[in-house]
Amino acid sequence: MNKVLITGGAGFIGSNLADELIKIGNEVVIIDNLISGKKGYLNPKAKFYKTNICSNDIEKIFKKEKFDYVFHLAAQIDVGKSVEDPIFDNKINALGSLAIFKHSAKNRVKKVIFASTGGALYGDVSAPAAEEDLIYPLSPYAIHKYAAERYLELRKELNNLNYAVLRLANVYGPRQYKGGECGVIGIFTHNAASGNESILYGDGSKTRDYVYVDDIVNAMILSKNSKYSGVFNIGAGKETSVLGLIKTIEKITKKRFIYNRKEDKPGEVKRSILNYDKAKKLLGWRPRTDLETGIRQTLKWLKNK
Repeated sequence: MNKVLITGGAGFIGSNLADELIKIGNEVVIIDNLISGKKGYLNPKAKFYKTNICSNDIEKIFKKEKFDYVFHLAAQIDVGKSVEDPIFDNKINALGSLAIFKHSAKNRVKKVIFASTGGALYGDVSAPAAEEDLIYPLSPYAIHKYAAERYLELRKELNNLNYAVLRLANVYGPRQYKGGECGVIGIFTHNAASGNESILYGDGSKTRDYVYVDDIVNAMILSKNSKYSGVFNIGAGKETSVLGLIKTIEKITKKRFIYNRKEDKPGEVKRSILNYDKAKKLLGWRPRTDLETGIRQTLKWLKNK
């Protein structure tokens, strides 16, 4: 049995990952400060430490638990907040990540899987972005995520720490709750389910690559088991505009989607889509859930929670 650490394991992606890892026979330890994570999402079979990744507790936890694998998901994820307070964002997303990687190397972790960002790193694209394409971050959030990637790559060179950087597209699905780790699908589906009005920033032409949370969990587990270290795009390989997303929600709910328009927010890219050929070839990964199916499953979860 492998002992696995998930930072951010009470969050949207982290809690889904924890459930699956426990299901397939891993011993799971979770670190989360519960600021954006939810106590109710914690798997009762996981060991839980309520702390943050910048805490002095981290060194003691690593020394005590002796992890085989580390999934680093804890982050400051609000692009707007990173623009308002880049120093705080740097502390969490760059320096906090560096601490996790340093202790992973020191304690001989077999592999670190790091949840990075795809859409924010490549900037506005004219074709599906591949891993070797130019990095063009448009926000402090993206800059600090990229800094964390380079810190992890350096640990490979200095300490032979195996790793996988997963540059995630826009993730959605059950447990993505409004007010927490919430992207546009999470906000729109919550409002559609409750009959509340949504806000459309800009003219609705912005595109994103939306990937379902179960597919992300699968990519993370495949990365853990893979012999390869490197950077991998994890996305659906399809772009959908915000207006297209609204039409899909209306099709599923058979109701008019209510929204008001506001000016676009700073730091947001206009067009985002990822090429996942490398993950397909080296990890054996591909997205299995189409957008309409994923939104249906998300709305079903909202009705039953």
